[in-house]
Amino acid sequence: MNTSPSPFTTHRESFANDLVVRFEEHGSGRPMLVLHGGGGPQTVLGLVRSLSEQAHVLVPTHPGFEGEPRPEHFASIGDLALTYLELLARLDLREVIVIGSSIGGWIAAEMAVRDASRLSGIILIDAVGIQVDNQPITDVFSLAPQELTALSFHNPAALPTAPATMTSEQLAIRAGNFQALKVYDQGQGMADPTLRDRLARVELPVLVVWGESDRVATPDYGRAYARSFPHARFELITEAGHLPQIEQPTRLHALVSQFALEH
Repeated sequence: MNTSPSPFTTHRESFANDLVVRFEEHGSGRPMLVLHGGGGPQTVLGLVRSLSEQAHVLVPTHPGFEGEPRPEHFASIGDLALTYLELLARLDLREVIVIGSSIGGWIAAEMAVRDASRLSGIILIDAVGIQVDNQPITDVFSLAPQELTALSFHNPAALPTAPATMTSEQLAIRAGNFQALKVYDQGQGMADPTLRDRLARVELPVLVVWGESDRVATPDYGRAYARSFPHARFELITEAGHLPQIEQPTRLHALVSQFALEH
């Protein structure tokens, strides 16, 4: 197995109505589409690098994140899901595993509901997107950066970059990412009231992975997410919060690799 970091190539794909999507390609082999959450593509970079040792990994930057342009009309999770399905078709990729973190999991679920013909499975990592009785998602837009970090990680003190140590440029990117996240959420509180019922039509295998210490969306919310699919398995990762790919990358990689082998 190649243990050196995979080189990556940056592409920009143009779509209708002035939409341009930037995506990175890493590695070769089984195709995997990795969809980042509200923290931006850097939150999945470590996972992408490890997966690219054995797979062909694509990681788009959602329009509006990291300073990428977002046309005003492009403003919903459905828009993102349809665009990424079209991207897979343009690249003629099949048997794709779609991996989504947080809001990226919401996008992955919408992709599977709308058209699973090019997918072989989906992996949701502390995903949002459904409504669960008595399990509300934390209102992230009402929190200061330090408060959100405290709720998102098992051990915030161990993070290499905390909000208090960010540069002005990093803080500006973070603010822009949050603004884009707010646009895509459309005031729904990170949950589409129609999505959970629609998940019953997804016949793909699904892996739902959750950090035990996630206080943005609790493990019980994750278990309900898994029960919403006909063929899903739930896995809990200890000593991790909303972003287990950062706090427990080895454990997460093992689960993803095993799922890929099984499906």
